[in-house]
Amino acid sequence: MSTVVEKSAAEVARGDELEGMSSNGNGSSLRTAETLLRLLPIAPCVAALLVMLHDSQDNEFGSVSYSHIGAFRFLVHANGICAGYSLLSAIISAKSRPPTKSLAWTFFFLDQLLTYIILGAGAVSTEILYLAFKGDSTITWSPACESFGGFCHRATTSVIITFLVVAFFALISLISSYKLFSKFDAPAINPIKATFG
Repeated sequence: MSTVVEKSAAEVARGDELEGMSSNGNGSSLRTAETLLRLLPIAPCVAALLVMLHDSQDNEFGSVSYSHIGAFRFLVHANGICAGYSLLSAIISAKSRPPTKSLAWTFFFLDQLLTYIILGAGAVSTEILYLAFKGDSTITWSPACESFGGFCHRATTSVIITFLVVAFFALISLISSYKLFSKFDAPAINPIKATFG
């Protein structure tokens, strides 16, 4: 029984410490750092989006544009969504208020979701670029980048910038998961319900 009381007192002390930290300059500087980190992906998202949007080439072999390739359209949409989310989440995290459990879970979930979306967009675009540079001899698909070198190089630039965005979102995801699980307990599972359904 005394261990339960001691644990509760320790949790109360930790809660008071966190509240004190958020009310003094230390919490304010942490909030500022998180806000700035959430703003960082906006510029590379927009840069990758604009490079891909302007990626088209016409020559004697024909014409090619990002809009002809589904993976590149997905990359454009994913970068646009991530830029918008970064701006919105930075605005929300900049507001001065104590963190709530629901807000921490929302940031955690959305940060994870956007990290996987932008990672998926970069991965599928990398696969398309690999096929464009190397071709596929088993289906007699010749390398397209031999004929459309400018298009491939701009697409490669956009994909490289997108992986920079992935790194930013991975860092943001780690921070939001740390903030969630260090301040709040995991959801309780009722062992009776888990056993009997």
